[in-house]
Amino acid sequence: MTQTTTRQKPDLKVRWEKLLAQNNKLRIRDAAAELGVSEAQLLATDCGDTVTRLEVKNWFEFYSRFKELGRVMVLTRNDSCVHERKGSYEQITEQHGVGLVLGADIDLRIFFKEWALAFSVCEPQNDGSFRRSFQFFNAAGVAVHKVYLEDEARAPIFDALTKEFASEDQSPEQSVTPPSPPRGEMQDEMIDVQGFRKAWAELKDTHDFYMLLGKFRVGRLQAMRLAAPEMVEELRADQAERMLRLAAERNIEIMCFVSSDGVVQIHTGPVKNIQAYGPWINVMDPDFNLHLRADHIHKLYLVRKPTTDGLITSVEAFDTKGGLIVQFFGKRKPGLPEREDWRALCAELSRA
Repeated sequence: MTQTTTRQKPDLKVRWEKLLAQNNKLRIRDAAAELGVSEAQLLATDCGDTVTRLEVKNWFEFYSRFKELGRVMVLTRNDSCVHERKGSYEQITEQHGVGLVLGADIDLRIFFKEWALAFSVCEPQNDGSFRRSFQFFNAAGVAVHKVYLEDEARAPIFDALTKEFASEDQSPEQSVTPPSPPRGEMQDEMIDVQGFRKAWAELKDTHDFYMLLGKFRVGRLQAMRLAAPEMVEELRADQAERMLRLAAERNIEIMCFVSSDGVVQIHTGPVKNIQAYGPWINVMDPDFNLHLRADHIHKLYLVRKPTTDGLITSVEAFDTKGGLIVQFFGKRKPGLPEREDWRALCAELSRA
């Protein structure tokens, strides 16, 4: 199949400025959707001004340099959930094309094969300062990850990295490749349901679940439907907010996973300040912010997976397309059983 590309219209910048004049609080992701372009195309209209297009030949080598930036805020999101975590990089490694960022503050799994475009952004603020970030996109121009500088003393390092990796092409136009249509699920009757349930019951590690889905060609939401009753229980959608509030009240440390097409970002620790604004459920803590669209939760499940350390319980939210929005676990390290306070909280959700 021949790949086609789309190019932004020459008047895109003007159209964006008109849109901002009507609503100066409009975020670039929402503006791009309203203008019918990708976020990367819209961002590129400022190349040569506040934006620098980067040329990166080795994503891991570039990203591993971020340890030099000191304190940062990393942001990963999907259409329904935004995950923001502050801290400093510790260990950055790569295994089989997958980046592993491990540390007390920043915990990421990076699928570099999905990365295609990168920009350095230096946005002037009202107080005369600048907000610096590195922003990464897939081939369709959809954002997969962003890294914001928090330590202004490291601004010269940020600027030096920008200069080192700057592309010769700083045109305000960006070509993108239309996304491939999602692969359809197999019909339920074509699935070896008994084999699938048996393999689920024999899991030794939660990380093996993804391979289990691939082996039986089962979609993630489809798996919830086909699972043995003792492994999956449907919850009311409003139980997501209740779960966060109970975890905050009881000081239960949790793990929160949010994925884009190219990154899985993880928070491990307590949540404290839970706020609801319109359709959004928000965690507004000093080093961790979560913004979850409650009205996008089509299905919410309590999920149990066997491991060598015993059953591990998660709360998992899905959208109307079957996409995984967010997962919550109790804080745990390999080799340790699930914490009892998290298990008790999940039992309360089950009974509600």
